[in-house]
Amino acid sequence: MQAKNRPQGLKSIKPGQKSKTTVGTVDSRILEYTAGADPRLDLALTVDDCVGTAAHAVMLSRMPVTPPVLTRAEAGKIIRELRKIIAEANRHAFKISTRDQDVHLAVERRLTAALGDIGRKVHTARSRNDQVAVDLRLYARRQLLFAMEETAKLSEVLVKFAKKNRSTPMPGRTHMRPAMPGSVGLWASSYTEGLLDDCALLDAAYNLNNACPLGAAAGYGVTLPIDRKLTSRLLGFKRPIHNVLHAINARGKTESVVLFALGQVMLTLSRLAADLIVFSAPEFGYFTIPAEYCTGSSIMPQKQNPDVLELVRAKAARVFSSAMMVGEITRGLPGGYNRDLQETKAPLMEGISETRATLRILPALITALKVNRSALLNGFDAEIFAADNALDLVRSGVPFRTAYDKVKAKIGTTASCDPAASVGRKTHLGAPAGLDFGMLENRAKSVATFAGQERKRYCHAVSNLLGTTYSEKG
Repeated sequence: MQAKNRPQGLKSIKPGQKSKTTVGTVDSRILEYTAGADPRLDLALTVDDCVGTAAHAVMLSRMPVTPPVLTRAEAGKIIRELRKIIAEANRHAFKISTRDQDVHLAVERRLTAALGDIGRKVHTARSRNDQVAVDLRLYARRQLLFAMEETAKLSEVLVKFAKKNRSTPMPGRTHMRPAMPGSVGLWASSYTEGLLDDCALLDAAYNLNNACPLGAAAGYGVTLPIDRKLTSRLLGFKRPIHNVLHAINARGKTESVVLFALGQVMLTLSRLAADLIVFSAPEFGYFTIPAEYCTGSSIMPQKQNPDVLELVRAKAARVFSSAMMVGEITRGLPGGYNRDLQETKAPLMEGISETRATLRILPALITALKVNRSALLNGFDAEIFAADNALDLVRSGVPFRTAYDKVKAKIGTTASCDPAASVGRKTHLGAPAGLDFGMLENRAKSVATFAGQERKRYCHAVSNLLGTTYSEKG
């Protein structure tokens, strides 16, 4: 009975049992609890940790001290071993044990096992505090670039869909009630522009994240003449974070900014999903979602449920919750490193994963979406042209409020109008017949180009650092 009440992961550990680690001998139950999910989560950071360690080793080998902490030859040996670990990580063969606690000590253990004292030197002038900070920034930087590319791709799919259906009338709605004539092109391209605005936030998060904390150590610097500008340059960062304490304090806050930016992408996608769920319902029938993008019921043979789109809404909430969780964990902390920050890693990774998965699943669904013109036209009644009728009176010299009152007094008897003609008359900037699809396409291409160039620049920097071709796959 007692064993059943133990926390998961501690069931096999006897009270008082101790474990020897790189940084001391501790009670095994404490080790298990404090390591938490890091041995699993940190597998995603293995390559980043190796890249950061390579830059640190090169910097140590160039540091102007006698005798040198590391010789150029020793730094070369470290990098060769790091390349082996990267290869293992890429084929999912690298392991992190509870005794390692995290990827940092797992990599150091491997280097020490392979290189002896050379491996024992690699942590000189470095703390796990700045080590995990640089790992997470490298990880977030890569993931943000992939997210930008995926957002740009979905934007391009939406604008293509909008162009194809630019003249197809669609009842515009406010408060979910018929409002004014619109078009499918207007509706779809509104989400295109929304995503492209979200990319500006992703870019801002990218720029904030694109600064190197390595060399801050525990947040108070070290007594050796390390070159933080060198490590920043070797890792392809825009600059080092200047204040070493801020480099540590920024952890958590930076992650929350990244998640907030991703959350804005998910907010746009959630509203798109909500529209598609409603407008593909039989009562509307504006769009048809192909059966292969729906799921069935275990009891009702006829059902084709928009589960994917419903999950988009739920996952948007999860990403926003992740941002709030990281912010709340960080909010009450005093300055300097606190172990609470370990708990920000999982929501960061989950938020990134959920956003990118959503961005990857939607382009095919949008491409396969069927537009039902007859159902859209059936959605127009005479009242939806009321604002148009009032503006027609304005054209003849009637003051708008007078025209408004005249039309309002005749609601229910107003003659029906042609939806296509109404849409065609709205030619001003951004209106249904005044949409600049080329501008939206160019914005999407600009985002994709920027992300691709930044990824290429980073891969070039890492290739030079490791002395081998380094590439990334999304």
